[in-house]
Formats: sequence, C-alpha cells, structure tokens
Amino acid sequence: MAVIKLSESKVNFIKDVCKSFGNKPGEVINVLHKVQGEYGYLSAEVQEVIANELNIPISRVYGIVSFYSFFTMTPKGRYPISICLGTACYVRGAEKVLDEFKRLLNIQVGGTTDDGKFSLNCLRCVGACGLAPVLTIGDKVYGRMTPDKVKEVIAEYN
Repeated sequence: MAVIKLSESKVNFIKDVCKSFGNKPGEVINVLHKVQGEYGYLSAEVQEVIANELNIPISRVYGIVSFYSFFTMTPKGRYPISICLGTACYVRGAEKVLDEFKRLLNIQVGGTTDDGKFSLNCLRCVGACGLAPVLTIGDKVYGRMTPDKVKEVIAEYN
C-alpha cells in the first residue's frame, strides 16, 4: 500500500485549525468539521496530524470520524448524491431510483465516479416524506423521484 504524504501547506493548515481551537482535545469535532470543510474528506494522514496536534490517540479521532455519518474518509464527488432510504421513500420506490443511479453512473453506494464528478450515498431521512422518494445533490432536494427521471437529473450536472 502506498504511503500518502501530505503537503507542507496542508499540514500547516491543519495545525492552524487546531491552534484556532486552542489545541484542546475537547474541540476535536470542531477541528474535524473545519478540516473536512476545506478538503472534502478526512484521510488517515489528516487524522494523524489532528491527533498529534490535539495530543489525543489517533484511535479516538478515527472513532469519531467513523461514528458520525457527516464525516467521510473517502473523497466525495463534486456533486454528492444522497438517496433517502427512510420508510416513506423506501416503500415508494427509492431502491429502484438508487439502482438506476448505480447503473447510469457505474458506481456502488459509497463510491465516486472516475472523473470525481459524482459520489453516491444513502441516508435515512431528509425530512420531506410527503415528496417521497427523495434525494439530494449537494443542497438541492429532488422529490417524487422515479427511475425514469434519474437520467434527466444527472444531465443537469453535465
């Protein structure tokens, strides 16, 4: 397995973020939010720098990153797609919508297209059950989705 070396500027940014929160171990979630906001994901190397700067075990950082669904350890696409699989969406066909996205983008859940344009994930509830099935792409919500509409939605981002 190849070892990824972070650039000096990236390491310095992470150190500056930690410092802005007083290098306090109790601020680890805030640090993780800010760093992920800048880089899009939290690689093992990034987590290691954060652990060192906050003087906490890397296992604690990893435990937080892997527990909270907001955090990701893999790069997301420029347009992250999240399909709701909550009860209302599921019974109204969200799984078929998900299958069509997987087929057209040629990726699985948790994956990112080769060009880095789209990533595909599932979530449990968007809070728009009356519009089920629902998906989001970034901050935009699409309701009453059907497999037939998937190609049209993807085309909006090409």
